[in-house]
Amino acid sequence: MSIAAELRRLVTGFEPLSDHERSAQADFAGFFPDDHGPVARDHGPDHATASALVFDPTLTRTLLVFHGKGRFWVQPGGHHEPGDASVVDAAARELREETGVTATATTSPVYDLDHHALSSAFGRCASHLDIGVAFVVTADAALTVSHESEDVRWWPVDALPAAVPDGFEGRVRRLRARLDA
Repeated sequence: MSIAAELRRLVTGFEPLSDHERSAQADFAGFFPDDHGPVARDHGPDHATASALVFDPTLTRTLLVFHGKGRFWVQPGGHHEPGDASVVDAAARELREETGVTATATTSPVYDLDHHALSSAFGRCASHLDIGVAFVVTADAALTVSHESEDVRWWPVDALPAAVPDGFEGRVRRLRARLDA
């Protein structure tokens, strides 16, 4: 299955738990009405990405990177690459590349849909249609900082840093609630 086909399947299979999530699902459906949606950077200014929202086993801490371009703390993530077998694989690859942490998702991944605009610092990328995949890992894993970020650190979910993208705190809490359900 192509990444675009998988994205369409994830979008149609997403079970919204709020008006916010219903709106996100409808927005994504407009970009992925078939198996040929924008999955790569060269598919236009608005395209899909995959990210890893990482929690410790108690679901009280989350692993964030300080993004060099964005100048904020955020979950590891990025563009799909030709070798990615799935959205989950892309999210796990981004996690490994940006933090050094290796993780695998469950057979039925817990995920969210987040379409966010980007500043001019991101060049020709105007917005990302991000599928955020939840991972649970032990907090004692060795962390590494990649060339894309300036720091990697665990943060309490209830005390996230001030420098995060708009809506990020809600996103973390919603995905944690999905994991906890």
